Amino acid sequence: MKKAFASFVGILLVASLWGAEPQTFLETNRQLLYGVSYYYEYMPSDRLTEDVKMMKQIGLNVVRMGESTWGYFEPQDGKFNTDYLIRCLDEFHKAGIHVIIGTPTYSLPTWLAKKHPEILGENYHGKFRYGTRQNMDITHPTYLYYAERVIRKMVEVTADHPAVIGYQLDNETKQYDNWNDHVQGLFLQHLKDRFKNPEAMNLAFGLHQWSNSVHTWEDMPSTIAAVNQSLLCEFEKFQRSLVTRFLAWQADIVRSLKRPDQFIIQNFDADWKDLSHGINSKVDHFEASAALDICGIDIYHHVQDKLDGMMIGMLGDLSRSNKNGNYFVMEASGQNMFYELAYPKQLRLQAFSHIASGANMIAYWPWHSIHNGIEMYCKGLLAHDMEMNETTKEASRIAAEMNRLSPHLYNLRKENRVAIYFSNEALTSMNYYAISPETDYNTLLLKFYEQLYKLNIECDFVDHTKKDLSRYKLIIVPALYSASKEETDRLNDFVANGGHVVYTFRSGFTDENVKVHPIRQPAPFREQVGASYQQFTSIDKMPLKSTKLKTRGADLAFDSWIELMIPEGAEVWATYDSPYWGQYAAITHHKSGRGAVTYIAGNPTPALTRELLQTACAEAGITRPPVNAEFPIIVRSGINEQGRNVHFLLNYSGEPATCTYQFKSGRDLLTGKRIVAGEQVEIPAWDLYIVEE
Repeated sequence: MKKAFASFVGILLVASLWGAEPQTFLETNRQLLYGVSYYYEYMPSDRLTEDVKMMKQIGLNVVRMGESTWGYFEPQDGKFNTDYLIRCLDEFHKAGIHVIIGTPTYSLPTWLAKKHPEILGENYHGKFRYGTRQNMDITHPTYLYYAERVIRKMVEVTADHPAVIGYQLDNETKQYDNWNDHVQGLFLQHLKDRFKNPEAMNLAFGLHQWSNSVHTWEDMPSTIAAVNQSLLCEFEKFQRSLVTRFLAWQADIVRSLKRPDQFIIQNFDADWKDLSHGINSKVDHFEASAALDICGIDIYHHVQDKLDGMMIGMLGDLSRSNKNGNYFVMEASGQNMFYELAYPKQLRLQAFSHIASGANMIAYWPWHSIHNGIEMYCKGLLAHDMEMNETTKEASRIAAEMNRLSPHLYNLRKENRVAIYFSNEALTSMNYYAISPETDYNTLLLKFYEQLYKLNIECDFVDHTKKDLSRYKLIIVPALYSASKEETDRLNDFVANGGHVVYTFRSGFTDENVKVHPIRQPAPFREQVGASYQQFTSIDKMPLKSTKLKTRGADLAFDSWIELMIPEGAEVWATYDSPYWGQYAAITHHKSGRGAVTYIAGNPTPALTRELLQTACAEAGITRPPVNAEFPIIVRSGINEQGRNVHFLLNYSGEPATCTYQFKSGRDLLTGKRIVAGEQVEIPAWDLYIVEE
């Protein structure tokens, strides 16, 4: 027994000396992070000490810095200015403020562009000029040489500093639509690797049309003037892969130099339509995140009367689904973008909405409103006068509440049973064959997300990287225009095994090469849809007829597009109210295997979308939160680390809103007030409750 015990002790000692991996900050920290991006180099004067004092006064506990500093950090070739960075870290550490360092590779210094103009990218408008950011070829060996040098220097001088908890790779990284000869050469190699011979590519992409076929690899032209969308979609997919490779390359460098306890993150962003808008078409978030320890996201949205929380929810759900865990909001609006100023209380409502989606960090961009240049009206917590204001007072309240409530709100977990299936490839291909502004991919996806959101039905996002769909009961599939057989088989298997799917028009139309299936549509889904079509047409407005659906009047309609569905066993839920197309089905429902499929053969109104999603959820056994509430009251729930259910009741309205609380009785974490099951709860304007059962 003594010998065995001694051996056990020996094993423990060896493990502690050699085998025990140190825990990372992400594993040991149990505090919600609340902070800002800080740009010492942007300041109108050296006010570091004062800024740190103000941050401490507000209650901020994290700062992101470094990502915009290449020209300041390395003002001349090989000559580094590190003193200011170390001074900042020292000041933040003394104040108990954590720091995330960003590698400064997204914006070239002037000397580098002058010395090596060949590293600037090129698109169909011509050679990129120096001045803007993100104007380089991220694959060019010369750029990579200098980028690696500055990354190594920045990590080497900061990795041992106790203030530094992690590293952000680059900034909102994309491939920047670069079509230059160097990238074309890489793409050619990609085609060779994939197809082995040119004729296989010709057949896959249909390049014999217009004599675009390639018969020797040496004849392969640049894609800059290509008209074949199959080839162009492949090129854009390849461009996204370059981002994945670039971030993995940076991660390898940083990982070789950082401390084991420090994490690696990237701040992905959305597509941009006025502000953040849907899935980013220029980077594959799910594939690129493989190199990261945790996902980050930048979220910008309207405020005042336009504030509805939807983009907070959508991008939060996307980020949480990415690595199936919590995430950091690396950039959020302070006083807000451009000329909008959030109403009082809206900053607080937004902050806890991020937490409700599973965020463990919120950082405003930037700390101070910028005094010159293109981002002069991107307003941070401080206004241009650099003094405390009403926004900083609200931030101080938020910081105190987050500090107090961290044990209850950190690492919230979701168990959603609804998912939206999205695809970068479908996005690209669908938009090449755009029907109307109302039917671009992201607008359609957001229409379905918005209705789920306003019905208070929480969801995840899945794409082709998600091999196991079995945790879900219902999957919404907007316009899966291009998809591989592996993807379509996986969705068919999901239905066969008891899942429910809602497909929209243009789903299953082409294969992974954006080549139309030479059989009746929706080709790979035809059997499970229980209907097919041979013809389709664009329209302005098409009213529908239905005895099944409750939606009536102008809301019972499609716009932009219809497919003329012929039932093949499916139940017809709606037909076209048309003297020409009245014999065709518009919405069908078909039980297949142990599951069911609803097919929407046109672009539905929001009200019709809402009813169809309600019906699909009911059939799939998805129940709405028991609060008898819809938008403007938004309900988000999670399970905390103590295993307790936490419910956020968020009022996105300038008026008080009332709902019936029917979860288990609990306590409002903000006020300490007990909330009893069955109680009528009035939520003040732009306010919230957080109830822990």
